[in-house]
Amino acid sequence: MPPSTVSNRGCPMPVEMIGWISPRVSSEVQPPEGPPFNADVVAETARIHEAAGFERVLIGYFSDAPDGFIIGAHAASVTKRLGFLLAHRPGFVAPTLAARKLATLDQLSGGRLAVHVISGGSDTDQAKDGDYTPHGARYRRSAEYVSLLRRTWTSPTPFDHDGEFYRVAGAYSDVRCHGSAGIPVYGGGGSDEAVAMLSPVLDVFMLWGEPLAETAVFMTRVRNVAVAAGATVPRFSLSTRPILARTDAEAWDRARSLLERLKAQRKGVPPPVPENVGSKRLLKVAADAEVHDTCLWMQLAEATGARGNSTALVGSPETVAKALVDYYKLGATSLLIRGYEPLEDAELYGRELIPLVREMVAKVDRAGT
Repeated sequence: MPPSTVSNRGCPMPVEMIGWISPRVSSEVQPPEGPPFNADVVAETARIHEAAGFERVLIGYFSDAPDGFIIGAHAASVTKRLGFLLAHRPGFVAPTLAARKLATLDQLSGGRLAVHVISGGSDTDQAKDGDYTPHGARYRRSAEYVSLLRRTWTSPTPFDHDGEFYRVAGAYSDVRCHGSAGIPVYGGGGSDEAVAMLSPVLDVFMLWGEPLAETAVFMTRVRNVAVAAGATVPRFSLSTRPILARTDAEAWDRARSLLERLKAQRKGVPPPVPENVGSKRLLKVAADAEVHDTCLWMQLAEATGARGNSTALVGSPETVAKALVDYYKLGATSLLIRGYEPLEDAELYGRELIPLVREMVAKVDRAGT
């Protein structure tokens, strides 16, 4: 049976549901509305996810986007229970400073923060902020970064560090995280370098929605690397884009309508060619078949160049819940779900999907399978 997670309320939880928060409403099929930053949208999105029963929301990182620390602080101020998974790229903020910033936000939110370390899968996007570190080296940098975050959060005395990417002397933080061990560190990557460097240092290894067989193989790789390094085996998070309707047939009609909207919005522009291994893996899976397992649909991933979390689970709430629980059975104790119609879907997930997932997971746990 997969290990339990712990919710931000301090109660044992067998599965962690993660949503998505953005400073304005948009998706691949929904053009952005309003200014790039809208405090009211941040507040509304946070409240919707809290009411829907999500444990956390991911605050994304983009080279042209508003600052996630500020978004998280504002969202925390309008919620009481909801946790935050703040995406953060090493290379632009010194790890000791980042540790203090994260600890401050964790204190401000009452211990509701986690960090998602993003090494960076696109050389082009990294260069927008002045980072020209090669792909493989970015994962080595992330591993060193995480070690310095944890040391800054927990060291009782000033410390020195002289590594490949960072050198500090007398580093110390007066502000600590809400919990004595620091905050949970999430991260991921599909390349060999990502698995080798991040598996031993993460609390949660994040995966995109691939077929069950491929997901199981990848999880085994991560576990084996962590064990070989003498490290604690990380938990897993699985990200998908559920497309729900009352029946399976209606859900597939909705899915194909979303695909047509996406194509119309792109106006014949071909999808970008990805640089990162994870997106290339998804495109290969898409080339093998349109649908995998019971309802994993690949065409939206294919149409977008598999940029990020882009594979859909299509069906009635019961069909999609069963598919999510199949990933839970493999060891994905966190499930990140995000809709193509963001606010409406978050409310729908709260009404129809999340309760079913929790009920099915509880049955799995009771049965010990």
